[in-house]
Amino acid sequence: MKKHTQWIFAALTLALAAAPFTAILLKEPGAVYANQNNHTSVMTEGIVPEEEALPVFGTTPLKVGSSGQDVYELQGRLKHLGYYAGAIDSQFGAKTRNAVTWFQWKFGMEADGIVGAKTKLKLYNATKAWRPTEPSTSTANKTEGNGNTGASNGANTNTAELSSGNTMGLSENDLRIMANAVYGESRGEPFEGQVAVAAVILNRVKSPNFPNTPSGVIFQPGAFTAVADGQIYLEPNEQARKAVQQALNGWDPSGGCIYYFNPKTATSKWIWSRPQVKTIGQHIFCM
Repeated sequence: MKKHTQWIFAALTLALAAAPFTAILLKEPGAVYANQNNHTSVMTEGIVPEEEALPVFGTTPLKVGSSGQDVYELQGRLKHLGYYAGAIDSQFGAKTRNAVTWFQWKFGMEADGIVGAKTKLKLYNATKAWRPTEPSTSTANKTEGNGNTGASNGANTNTAELSSGNTMGLSENDLRIMANAVYGESRGEPFEGQVAVAAVILNRVKSPNFPNTPSGVIFQPGAFTAVADGQIYLEPNEQARKAVQQALNGWDPSGGCIYYFNPKTATSKWIWSRPQVKTIGQHIFCM
């Protein structure tokens, strides 16, 4: 009897001693248990921390009227790629909005001029080499987010051709958007009429009553139908580029006009009150 009791006592002692090891073996696979001596950090697989999901700027969307460090960085990165030619003044104005719109369109995004999370991330990925102290003129051969260096060779050639007669000191962005505007507004018109449209844009730039850059003129609210209906973002053909070149070289078939309209589609009574100078193709050019 005494020996039987000793065996029971020994078995209980052994069971108690093995309990911690049994608990470890029975734990749920993959589960993490609290241990004050375990300092290993655990992250749920597939979830990226917010600060890594947006590696640039802050979380507040940027738009016209915004200012501060985020806008400074925005302007610097856009200038790094060649989309922005204005002063890096930390103020989100019309020039910055136009540059943002151009960048968004170029990268296949909704061109709304508002810098949200998607635009910020796309811009960051396209300008990883950018630094605040980098010279603002080093924009020619920067790598864009699609893996290409700058624009295509053909686009670089076209820009170089446009720049050859650029006595007004316009930016490459302005020259490109002018070709887009000519194509969107007048691609069915005779070549003279296309040059006249380009000349009207330049005449407005020179006028104190309009913005002082082609981008500002073209994107002025309500100014051009092609902007309103999205045709401004169609890829221009060689004829549209040549029309811009001719206007830059000084040819103005409009005779100095700052307005034009199509009498078949015009809905504004005011435009009919402007002094008409000449008709070229489907457009009437006026002062």
